[in-house]
Amino acid sequence: MPRDLAQLRTEIDAVDRELLAALNRRASLANEVGELKRGEGSPVFRPEREAQVIHGLQTRNAGPLKPENVATIWREIMSACRALEAPQRVAYLGPAGTFSEQAAVQFFGSSIEHVPCVSFDEVFQAATAGTADFGVVPVENSTEGVVTRSLDLLLTSPLHIVGEISLLVRHHLLRKERSLEGIEAVLAHPQALAQCQGWLAKHLPGAERRAVASNAEGARMAAGNPAWAAIAGERAGSEFGLHIAAHAIQDEAFNRTRFAVVCLPQTLAAPQASGKDCVSVVVSVPNKPGAVHDILVPLKQHGVSMTRFESRPAKSGQWEYFFFIDVQGHPSQPHVAAALADLQKLCAYYKVLGTYPVGD
Repeated sequence: MPRDLAQLRTEIDAVDRELLAALNRRASLANEVGELKRGEGSPVFRPEREAQVIHGLQTRNAGPLKPENVATIWREIMSACRALEAPQRVAYLGPAGTFSEQAAVQFFGSSIEHVPCVSFDEVFQAATAGTADFGVVPVENSTEGVVTRSLDLLLTSPLHIVGEISLLVRHHLLRKERSLEGIEAVLAHPQALAQCQGWLAKHLPGAERRAVASNAEGARMAAGNPAWAAIAGERAGSEFGLHIAAHAIQDEAFNRTRFAVVCLPQTLAAPQASGKDCVSVVVSVPNKPGAVHDILVPLKQHGVSMTRFESRPAKSGQWEYFFFIDVQGHPSQPHVAAALADLQKLCAYYKVLGTYPVGD
Protein backbone atom coordinates (compact mmCIF):
# COMPACT_ATOMS: atom_id res chain seq x y z
CA MET A 1 0.00 0.00 0.00
CA PRO A 2 1.44 3.42 -0.96
CA ARG A 3 2.42 5.63 1.94
CA ASP A 4 0.49 8.85 2.40
CA LEU A 5 1.97 12.34 2.78
CA ALA A 6 1.90 12.26 6.58
CA GLN A 7 3.80 8.96 6.69
CA LEU A 8 6.42 10.18 4.22
CA ARG A 9 6.94 13.38 6.22
CA THR A 10 7.35 11.35 9.40
CA GLU A 11 10.02 9.23 7.72
CA ILE A 12 11.78 12.32 6.36
CA ASP A 13 11.80 13.87 9.85
CA ALA A 14 13.35 10.69 11.23
CA VAL A 15 16.04 10.68 8.53
CA ASP A 16 16.77 14.37 9.21
CA ARG A 17 17.36 13.59 12.89
CA GLU A 18 19.69 10.75 11.90
CA LEU A 19 21.54 13.07 9.53
CA LEU A 20 21.93 15.74 12.21
CA ALA A 21 23.32 13.20 14.66
CA ALA A 22 25.74 11.85 12.01
CA LEU A 23 26.87 15.36 11.07
CA ASN A 24 27.57 16.22 14.68
CA ARG A 25 29.59 13.01 15.02
CA ARG A 26 31.54 14.05 11.94
CA ALA A 27 32.09 17.52 13.40
CA SER A 28 33.41 16.00 16.63
CA LEU A 29 35.85 13.86 14.65
CA ALA A 30 36.90 16.95 12.66
CA ASN A 31 37.61 18.73 15.95
CA GLU A 32 39.90 15.88 16.99
CA VAL A 33 41.63 16.06 13.61
CA GLY A 34 42.06 19.79 14.13
CA GLU A 35 43.73 19.26 17.50
CA LEU A 36 46.16 16.79 15.94
CA LYS A 37 46.89 19.20 13.08
CA ARG A 38 47.58 22.04 15.50
CA GLY A 39 49.98 19.82 17.38
CA GLU A 40 51.77 18.91 14.16
CA GLY A 41 51.61 22.43 12.74
CA SER A 42 49.89 21.11 9.59
CA PRO A 43 47.31 23.13 7.59
CA VAL A 44 43.58 22.97 8.27
CA PHE A 45 42.66 23.08 4.59
CA ARG A 46 43.82 20.24 2.33
CA PRO A 47 42.31 20.68 -1.16
CA GLU A 48 43.59 17.36 -2.49
CA ARG A 49 42.08 15.48 0.49
CA GLU A 50 38.71 17.18 0.02
CA ALA A 51 38.81 16.49 -3.72
CA GLN A 52 39.48 12.81 -3.02
CA VAL A 53 36.62 12.61 -0.49
CA ILE A 54 34.12 14.18 -2.87
CA HIS A 55 35.24 12.08 -5.82
CA GLY A 56 35.01 8.92 -3.73
CA LEU A 57 31.48 9.74 -2.61
CA GLN A 58 30.41 10.56 -6.16
CA THR A 59 31.80 7.21 -7.33
CA ARG A 60 29.95 5.28 -4.61
CA ASN A 61 26.68 7.22 -4.99
CA ALA A 62 23.94 4.82 -6.12
CA GLY A 63 20.92 6.96 -5.31
CA PRO A 64 18.91 9.65 -7.10
CA LEU A 65 21.26 12.48 -6.03
CA LYS A 66 23.24 13.87 -8.96
CA PRO A 67 27.06 13.90 -8.68
CA GLU A 68 27.18 17.71 -8.67
CA ASN A 69 24.65 17.77 -5.80
CA VAL A 70 26.78 15.34 -3.82
CA ALA A 71 29.77 17.65 -4.34
CA THR A 72 27.82 20.73 -3.21
CA ILE A 73 26.43 19.05 -0.10
CA TRP A 74 29.75 17.64 1.08
CA ARG A 75 31.65 20.80 0.32
CA GLU A 76 29.32 22.65 2.70
CA ILE A 77 29.68 19.91 5.32
CA MET A 78 33.46 20.08 5.12
CA SER A 79 33.36 23.88 5.16
CA ALA A 80 31.28 23.90 8.36
CA CYS A 81 33.61 21.36 9.99
CA ARG A 82 36.70 23.34 8.90
CA ALA A 83 35.23 26.48 10.44
CA LEU A 84 35.19 24.75 13.82
CA GLU A 85 38.98 24.50 13.56
CA ALA A 86 39.64 27.88 11.91
CA PRO A 87 37.49 29.63 9.27
CA GLN A 88 39.42 30.54 6.13
CA ARG A 89 39.71 34.24 5.29
CA VAL A 90 39.21 34.48 1.53
CA ALA A 91 39.85 37.58 -0.60
CA TYR A 92 38.07 38.14 -3.91
CA LEU A 93 36.99 40.96 -6.20
CA GLY A 94 34.05 42.62 -4.45
CA PRO A 95 31.66 43.97 -3.44
CA ALA A 96 29.15 41.30 -2.44
CA GLY A 97 27.43 39.64 -5.37
CA THR A 98 30.35 39.18 -7.79
CA PHE A 99 31.09 35.97 -9.64
CA SER A 100 34.41 35.96 -7.76
CA GLU A 101 32.51 35.77 -4.47
CA GLN A 102 30.37 32.98 -5.92
CA ALA A 103 33.54 31.11 -6.95
CA ALA A 104 35.02 31.53 -3.46
CA VAL A 105 31.89 30.13 -1.81
CA GLN A 106 31.62 27.30 -4.34
CA PHE A 107 35.25 26.29 -3.70
CA PHE A 108 35.50 26.73 0.08
CA GLY A 109 31.85 26.47 1.12
CA SER A 110 29.90 29.25 2.79
CA SER A 111 31.62 29.00 6.21
CA ILE A 112 34.39 31.45 5.33
CA GLU A 113 35.36 34.96 6.37
CA HIS A 114 34.74 37.21 3.36
CA VAL A 115 37.44 39.71 2.37
CA PRO A 116 36.02 41.69 -0.60
CA CYS A 117 38.59 43.76 -2.51
CA VAL A 118 38.34 46.58 -5.05
CA SER A 119 40.78 45.11 -7.59
CA PHE A 120 42.72 41.98 -8.51
CA ASP A 121 45.87 43.73 -7.25
CA GLU A 122 44.27 44.15 -3.83
CA VAL A 123 43.29 40.44 -3.76
CA PHE A 124 46.94 39.50 -4.26
CA GLN A 125 48.07 42.09 -1.70
CA ALA A 126 45.61 40.79 0.90
CA ALA A 127 46.78 37.19 0.51
CA THR A 128 50.45 38.27 0.51
CA ALA A 129 50.16 40.51 3.57
CA GLY A 130 48.11 38.02 5.61
CA THR A 131 44.88 40.02 5.61
CA ALA A 132 43.45 36.93 3.91
CA ASP A 133 44.59 33.31 3.93
CA PHE A 134 43.58 32.75 0.31
CA GLY A 135 42.69 34.76 -2.76
CA VAL A 136 40.33 33.83 -5.60
CA VAL A 137 40.87 35.46 -9.01
CA PRO A 138 39.58 34.76 -12.53
CA VAL A 139 42.26 33.56 -14.92
CA GLU A 140 40.41 32.51 -18.08
CA ASN A 141 37.04 32.90 -19.78
CA SER A 142 35.76 30.56 -22.47
CA THR A 143 34.59 33.51 -24.59
CA GLU A 144 37.20 36.24 -24.05
CA GLY A 145 40.26 34.16 -23.20
CA VAL A 146 42.74 34.88 -20.42
CA VAL A 147 42.33 37.56 -17.77
CA THR A 148 45.60 39.35 -18.46
CA ARG A 149 45.93 41.21 -15.16
CA SER A 150 45.66 37.98 -13.19
CA LEU A 151 48.41 36.37 -15.30
CA ASP A 152 50.66 39.40 -14.85
CA LEU A 153 50.18 39.28 -11.07
CA LEU A 154 50.85 35.53 -10.92
CA LEU A 155 54.13 36.15 -12.73
CA THR A 156 55.48 38.58 -10.14
CA SER A 157 53.70 37.48 -6.95
CA PRO A 158 55.04 35.14 -4.23
CA LEU A 159 51.62 33.47 -4.17
CA HIS A 160 51.07 30.10 -5.82
CA ILE A 161 47.98 28.32 -7.12
CA VAL A 162 46.57 25.59 -4.86
CA GLY A 163 43.17 25.06 -6.48
CA GLU A 164 40.79 26.03 -9.25
CA ILE A 165 37.05 26.30 -9.78
CA SER A 166 35.06 26.76 -12.99
CA LEU A 167 31.73 28.62 -13.06
CA LEU A 168 29.03 28.59 -15.69
CA VAL A 169 28.51 32.36 -16.00
CA ARG A 170 25.05 33.72 -16.69
CA HIS A 171 25.02 37.48 -17.25
CA HIS A 172 21.71 39.27 -16.66
CA LEU A 173 20.75 42.87 -17.37
CA LEU A 174 19.77 44.33 -14.00
CA ARG A 175 18.06 47.63 -13.21
CA LYS A 176 15.45 49.34 -11.04
CA GLU A 177 12.79 48.81 -13.74
CA ARG A 178 11.75 45.56 -15.42
CA SER A 179 11.84 46.96 -19.00
CA LEU A 180 14.58 48.01 -21.42
CA GLU A 181 13.07 51.45 -21.91
CA GLY A 182 15.07 54.54 -20.98
CA ILE A 183 18.45 52.88 -20.40
CA GLU A 184 21.17 55.45 -20.97
CA ALA A 185 24.21 53.49 -19.74
CA VAL A 186 25.15 49.86 -19.08
CA LEU A 187 27.73 49.31 -16.34
CA ALA A 188 29.90 46.20 -15.94
CA HIS A 189 33.43 44.88 -15.69
CA PRO A 190 35.18 45.12 -19.10
CA GLN A 191 35.18 41.32 -19.45
CA ALA A 192 31.40 41.17 -18.96
CA LEU A 193 30.84 43.99 -21.46
CA ALA A 194 32.92 42.07 -24.00
CA GLN A 195 31.06 38.82 -23.32
CA CYS A 196 27.72 40.55 -24.01
CA GLN A 197 28.69 42.90 -26.85
CA GLY A 198 26.52 41.16 -29.46
CA TRP A 199 23.38 41.38 -27.35
CA LEU A 200 24.08 45.00 -26.41
CA ALA A 201 24.64 45.99 -30.05
CA LYS A 202 21.31 44.47 -31.02
CA HIS A 203 19.08 45.50 -28.11
CA LEU A 204 20.71 48.66 -26.65
CA PRO A 205 22.75 50.17 -29.49
CA GLY A 206 22.41 53.72 -28.18
CA ALA A 207 23.31 53.03 -24.55
CA GLU A 208 26.73 53.99 -23.24
CA ARG A 209 28.88 51.03 -22.19
CA ARG A 210 30.66 52.02 -19.03
CA ALA A 211 33.46 49.88 -17.57
CA VAL A 212 33.60 49.64 -13.77
CA ALA A 213 35.74 47.69 -11.27
CA SER A 214 33.34 44.74 -10.99
CA ASN A 215 29.89 43.63 -12.09
CA ALA A 216 28.61 43.90 -8.54
CA GLU A 217 29.93 47.45 -8.31
CA GLY A 218 27.99 48.22 -11.49
CA ALA A 219 24.87 46.74 -9.89
CA ARG A 220 25.41 48.87 -6.78
CA MET A 221 25.69 52.00 -8.92
CA ALA A 222 22.66 51.06 -11.06
CA ALA A 223 20.57 50.75 -7.90
CA GLY A 224 20.97 54.50 -7.44
CA ASN A 225 20.05 55.62 -10.98
CA PRO A 226 16.93 54.40 -12.85
CA ALA A 227 18.53 55.31 -16.22
CA TRP A 228 21.43 52.93 -15.62
CA ALA A 229 21.54 49.15 -15.98
CA ALA A 230 24.18 46.65 -14.91
CA ILE A 231 25.41 43.35 -16.26
CA ALA A 232 25.79 40.89 -13.38
CA GLY A 233 24.55 37.65 -11.88
CA GLU A 234 21.41 36.97 -9.88
CA ARG A 235 23.43 37.19 -6.66
CA ALA A 236 24.18 40.86 -7.35
CA GLY A 237 20.56 41.55 -8.26
CA SER A 238 19.39 40.14 -4.93
CA GLU A 239 22.09 42.01 -3.05
CA PHE A 240 21.12 45.43 -4.45
CA GLY A 241 17.38 45.00 -5.00
CA LEU A 242 17.39 45.07 -8.80
CA HIS A 243 15.03 43.44 -11.30
CA ILE A 244 16.22 41.23 -14.14
CA ALA A 245 15.28 43.22 -17.24
CA ALA A 246 16.77 40.59 -19.58
CA HIS A 247 17.93 37.07 -18.77
CA ALA A 248 21.21 35.43 -19.87
CA ILE A 249 22.43 38.09 -22.30
CA GLN A 250 25.94 36.62 -22.76
CA ASP A 251 26.74 35.94 -26.42
CA GLU A 252 27.91 32.37 -25.76
CA ALA A 253 25.38 30.02 -24.14
CA PHE A 254 28.05 27.97 -22.35
CA ASN A 255 30.10 30.89 -21.07
CA ARG A 256 32.46 29.66 -18.35
CA THR A 257 35.10 31.39 -16.25
CA ARG A 258 37.95 29.56 -14.54
CA PHE A 259 39.16 30.91 -11.19
CA ALA A 260 42.46 30.22 -9.44
CA VAL A 261 42.79 29.87 -5.67
CA VAL A 262 46.10 31.38 -4.52
CA CYS A 263 48.02 31.65 -1.24
CA LEU A 264 51.51 31.93 0.19
CA PRO A 265 53.50 28.66 0.27
CA GLN A 266 53.80 29.00 4.06
CA THR A 267 50.00 29.16 4.32
CA LEU A 268 49.59 25.99 2.28
CA ALA A 269 52.32 24.08 0.47
CA ALA A 270 51.67 22.52 -2.93
CA PRO A 271 48.87 19.94 -2.48
CA GLN A 272 49.79 16.29 -2.72
CA ALA A 273 48.56 14.20 -5.65
CA SER A 274 44.79 13.76 -5.75
CA GLY A 275 44.70 11.55 -8.86
CA LYS A 276 43.44 14.37 -11.09
CA ASP A 277 45.97 17.19 -10.99
CA CYS A 278 47.50 20.04 -12.96
CA VAL A 279 50.85 21.85 -12.93
CA SER A 280 50.95 25.47 -14.10
CA VAL A 281 54.30 26.96 -15.13
CA VAL A 282 55.44 30.15 -16.79
CA VAL A 283 58.58 30.19 -18.95
CA SER A 284 60.53 32.33 -21.38
CA VAL A 285 62.93 31.04 -24.00
CA PRO A 286 65.96 32.44 -25.80
CA ASN A 287 65.05 34.42 -28.90
CA LYS A 288 66.21 31.94 -31.54
CA PRO A 289 64.52 29.93 -34.31
CA GLY A 290 62.59 26.90 -33.07
CA ALA A 291 62.84 27.82 -29.38
CA VAL A 292 59.06 27.59 -28.78
CA HIS A 293 58.92 24.24 -30.58
CA ASP A 294 61.80 22.95 -28.46
CA ILE A 295 60.03 23.56 -25.13
CA LEU A 296 57.14 21.35 -26.23
CA VAL A 297 59.37 18.39 -27.10
CA PRO A 298 59.98 17.21 -23.47
CA LEU A 299 56.23 17.01 -22.88
CA LYS A 300 55.77 14.76 -25.90
CA GLN A 301 58.83 12.65 -25.14
CA HIS A 302 57.60 11.88 -21.61
CA GLY A 303 53.92 11.47 -22.54
CA VAL A 304 52.67 14.52 -20.64
CA SER A 305 49.53 16.24 -21.96
CA MET A 306 49.46 20.03 -22.23
CA THR A 307 46.04 21.58 -21.55
CA ARG A 308 46.83 25.29 -21.93
CA PHE A 309 49.43 27.41 -23.72
CA GLU A 310 49.19 31.22 -23.54
CA SER A 311 51.68 33.96 -24.37
CA ARG A 312 52.08 37.37 -22.69
CA PRO A 313 54.49 40.17 -23.64
CA ALA A 314 57.44 40.40 -21.28
CA LYS A 315 57.17 44.24 -21.35
CA SER A 316 60.90 44.48 -21.92
CA GLY A 317 60.61 46.43 -25.15
CA GLN A 318 62.48 43.63 -26.96
CA TRP A 319 59.47 41.69 -28.33
CA GLU A 320 60.06 38.95 -25.77
CA TYR A 321 57.28 36.79 -24.35
CA PHE A 322 56.37 34.71 -21.35
CA PHE A 323 54.50 31.46 -22.01
CA PHE A 324 51.95 30.14 -19.51
CA ILE A 325 51.63 26.37 -19.73
CA ASP A 326 49.32 23.93 -17.93
CA VAL A 327 50.12 20.22 -17.99
CA GLN A 328 48.19 17.25 -16.68
CA GLY A 329 49.60 15.32 -13.75
CA HIS A 330 51.55 15.88 -10.54
CA PRO A 331 55.31 16.33 -9.98
CA SER A 332 55.30 13.22 -7.77
CA GLN A 333 54.71 11.20 -10.95
CA PRO A 334 58.10 10.30 -12.50
CA HIS A 335 57.13 11.08 -16.11
CA VAL A 336 55.78 14.52 -15.12
CA ALA A 337 58.86 15.30 -13.02
CA ALA A 338 61.16 14.25 -15.89
CA ALA A 339 59.25 16.34 -18.44
CA LEU A 340 59.36 19.45 -16.23
CA ALA A 341 63.06 18.98 -15.49
CA ASP A 342 63.89 18.72 -19.20
CA LEU A 343 61.66 21.71 -19.95
CA GLN A 344 63.41 23.85 -17.34
CA LYS A 345 66.82 23.18 -18.93
CA LEU A 346 65.61 24.81 -22.16
CA CYS A 347 64.24 27.98 -20.56
CA ALA A 348 65.80 31.35 -19.88
CA TYR A 349 63.15 31.81 -17.17
CA TYR A 350 61.12 29.10 -15.40
CA LYS A 351 58.61 29.40 -12.53
CA VAL A 352 56.07 26.90 -11.20
CA LEU A 353 52.88 28.87 -10.59
CA GLY A 354 51.18 26.01 -8.78
CA THR A 355 50.33 22.33 -8.50
CA TYR A 356 46.69 21.64 -7.65
CA PRO A 357 43.67 19.34 -8.10
CA VAL A 358 41.79 19.99 -11.35
CA GLY A 359 38.43 21.68 -10.82
CA ASP A 360 35.11 20.36 -12.08
